[in-house]
Parts: sequence; structure tokens; C-alpha cells
Amino acid sequence: MSDSNKPLECPVSEASCPWLDEVENLRQQIVGLADLVLTDALTGLYNYRHFENILQAEMDRSKRSGIPTSLVMIDLDHFKQINDTHGHEVGNAVLKVVADTLISEVRTTDVVCRYGGEEFAIIFPETHLNLAVKVADRIRESIAMTPIINGSDELNVTASMGASVYIKSSTLTLEEFVDSVDKYLYEAKQSGRNCICHIDYNDLRSATEVGVDERAMLMELNRTEN
Repeated sequence: MSDSNKPLECPVSEASCPWLDEVENLRQQIVGLADLVLTDALTGLYNYRHFENILQAEMDRSKRSGIPTSLVMIDLDHFKQINDTHGHEVGNAVLKVVADTLISEVRTTDVVCRYGGEEFAIIFPETHLNLAVKVADRIRESIAMTPIINGSDELNVTASMGASVYIKSSTLTLEEFVDSVDKYLYEAKQSGRNCICHIDYNDLRSATEVGVDERAMLMELNRTEN
């Protein structure tokens, strides 16, 4: 047990110490402030600062272990139109519903962040791209099938997604990796929205030094598709 988690004890061993409750209250306030630094106030998801820290740590781990880290970027379609037509309160309600949907569909080890505005990011540690894409596509379908109730109206929301993977032989910086995923997100927008675009599995195989795990993943993917 760390010192911060040890039960408080009166310094003079009194059975009743009037200061203990106040010290415990201050401790809980510090924990709460730490959470605020890492989370987005509206959605409760991790914020951009935490996103950068976790993604860099997972990229570094992929370099050491050889196990890939996948990243999915998500952008809600026509979100400005929702704000302009229905108001920012409804827009905020949409963001909250989408955030809840993201959390409900991922594993506890996955990291869901509000990247900014109506854009979200999911970091999939130790996850091959094909699995991350399958999960992301399930999330995309869930968002599209979850109407947001606004009085007597139902708002149908869709999302476009981009995905890529960081493996041991990758040389991209964090910024370059995020930019590469953003390009696939832009491609999804240009392809009609409500879809996910990602690096071609064959391009991934030819453009990188594919290890045993990646090769096995690609062979299994080709087998299931055929």
C-alpha cells in the first residue's frame, strides 16, 4: 500500500482526533483535482493532454515489445448543423450520448478520449489493426442506431472514422502518427461519411518490416475474408 493510501492515524494516538476528517477531506479534494486535470468536464472522457501522454507511452511500449498499438480517430458528421439548428445544449447532449456509447463498446484497457470539439480518439494498446477496426465499426453502427431524443424529435447521428497502427518498425513521431490517422478520417469524410477508412492491410505488410505476429494476423484476416 502506498503512503497516500494508508489509513490516517492520529499523530498522538488519540482515539478521537478532530484533524483527521479535515486531512482526509483535503486528500479527497486532491484526488478529485487530479482527475479534473486528466478528464473532459462535459463527457467525463480523458482529455487531449492525457491522450498525448498515454499514446506516447503505448508507442514506446510497442517499440520495446513488438506488440502493435492501434489508434482510431472519430468525428461526428454534420455536427455544426446540429448546433446551428437545435442549439448548443442539444449538441452537448449528443456529445455525452456518444461518449457513453464509446465507453460501453470498448475494453477496460482501451483509452477513450475527447480529442477536441466533436472529435474523439480511442487508443487500443497491444491490439492489431484488424481488431481495432472491427471494434470501431461496431461503435460506428451503434452510434448510427442510437437516436438522441430532443423533446418530440429524434436526432440521428453518424460518425466518420480513421484508423492506423503503430508497430515496432514504425519511425513516426506521435504527431506524425496522429496526422496519418487524421488523413484516413478525412478520407472517410470524402467517401460519404458514416464509414471507417484505414491503411490497406497489404500496404501495411509491404511498407513495414512485418513480424511474426503481424504476419499471422494478416494470414488470418485473408482466410476469414475468403
